[in-house]
Amino acid sequence: MRVLRAADRRAVAWKNGGGVTREIAAWPEGAGMDDFAWRVSLAEVAADGPFSAFPGVDRTLTLAEGAGMHLTMAGAMRSVSERYAPERFPGDAPTHCRLLDGPVVNFNVMYRRGLAPADTAVVRGALTLAAAPSTVLLIVPLAGPAELTLPDGGTVHLARHDAALLRTRAGGLLHAPAPTAVVHLPTP
Repeated sequence: MRVLRAADRRAVAWKNGGGVTREIAAWPEGAGMDDFAWRVSLAEVAADGPFSAFPGVDRTLTLAEGAGMHLTMAGAMRSVSERYAPERFPGDAPTHCRLLDGPVVNFNVMYRRGLAPADTAVVRGALTLAAAPSTVLLIVPLAGPAELTLPDGGTVHLARHDAALLRTRAGGLLHAPAPTAVVHLPTP
């Protein structure tokens, strides 16, 4: 298991220069924007504008902060205004964002088509953690702290936007009093 602290992330301009992202994790480690198998980040959107295009990539976007936005994807309108509700869409579809009422922060999961998809859920309460052999779990508290009890009895405390990246077949327990993202990610 690796703990990835929010305070250690640096802000990076979007591929198209229209916003800022803070990468939480990517596979393979050290992969760039053009060669990741999957990538998870928090994106700060402060103004209306286009999203970066990612050919061959699917995305799951979860509104974590703010009032939301309207997305126009390949000419079709889609509202993203419910916090903590993951929304899937193609990363290569031309997408334009119009903010509803000020800046937002999005929890963003991107993964290459052709791999097993990344599955994103936002949970509260207690959850037993389990992953398939070729999968890792990424746990990210979106609105408050969370705690992991590991199969060996150890405990990990996560602050808001910290992350834990782990492989576990069963036995770990997540205690999430506030909305927390649980992402199952393939490891090719």
